[in-house]
Amino acid sequence: MLDELKSAAKVVGIKQLRRALTNGNIKKVFLADDADPRLTEPLAEQCETLYVDWEMVASMQELGKACGIDVGAAAAGVLR
Repeated sequence: MLDELKSAAKVVGIKQLRRALTNGNIKKVFLADDADPRLTEPLAEQCETLYVDWEMVASMQELGKACGIDVGAAAAGVLR
């Protein structure tokens, strides 16, 4: 499931992802299960409203690694 992030154009981080979702530039979203729900739940709701596929990832560390960064990431999205 995270293989998409390794090879695709992507955005990483809550703020950048929210902006890209609003602009209609995201085809799939990944949210870290261990991230603060106050940050991830509004993104999940936005995905539902905009009919964008999303899924939970076990940890921020795992999501960050899949994105090719050395720190954890709460959210990431694959660009259209």
